Amino acid sequence: MALRGITIGFLLGWSLQLAAQTSQVYGEELVDSLYREDQFYFGFSYNPLINVPDGVSLAAFSGGLELGFIRDMPINTRRNLAIGVGAGWAFDNFGNSLFIGQDEMTGETIFRTLDDKVENYRRNRFSMQQITLPIELRWRTSDPVENSFWRVYLGFKLGYAYYYRSNFEQEGNTVRQTDIAEFDPWRLGATLSFGYSTFNFHVYYGLNPLFDSGARVHGEAIDMRVLKFGLMFYIL
Repeated sequence: MALRGITIGFLLGWSLQLAAQTSQVYGEELVDSLYREDQFYFGFSYNPLINVPDGVSLAAFSGGLELGFIRDMPINTRRNLAIGVGAGWAFDNFGNSLFIGQDEMTGETIFRTLDDKVENYRRNRFSMQQITLPIELRWRTSDPVENSFWRVYLGFKLGYAYYYRSNFEQEGNTVRQTDIAEFDPWRLGATLSFGYSTFNFHVYYGLNPLFDSGARVHGEAIDMRVLKFGLMFYIL
């Protein structure tokens, strides 16, 4: 019995020591071979519209908010170069002088420019909410133990605007449009993020216009596109 107890104690002690060594080795392997930058992100932006038609001006503040998660997939041995694919949500708001209404007789969309001195309106905004799919080529100076590093992320962002609204307000008159046939809900933009550690500059350039070729004001096609620049915060 005594010999059996000694044998069991020895085997148990040896097993615990081996488990500890294996755990330590696994930890080292985890750092060396599985290191990646899976990240939550959120950002704030200023959103000036570009390619606006003649007579259309930006009004008040236009801004945006976005958040999401990106899966990091390193493609080199050092693991400082990677492909990132994720999913997110974005809200964008644009103050401008392009009125969007609807002809009550024909149901056709009305696009026209506003003169605040003549029409004395309080607000004219276009807003949208999107589900987004960011895809990035990611370069950074990180290593398995360093969380503060320089980064440059270049990519594209595909989005679908599941909700949008044009909102015009003046005294005694409010016009809200949530069904605009000419609006293109599919959004595609090129993105660039660069910076150090948590704080990074972010730029988004819309590759397709907000409205299709059927949207015209004064006979001119409305080729307005979204430009966003602001700060992006990445959290491991």
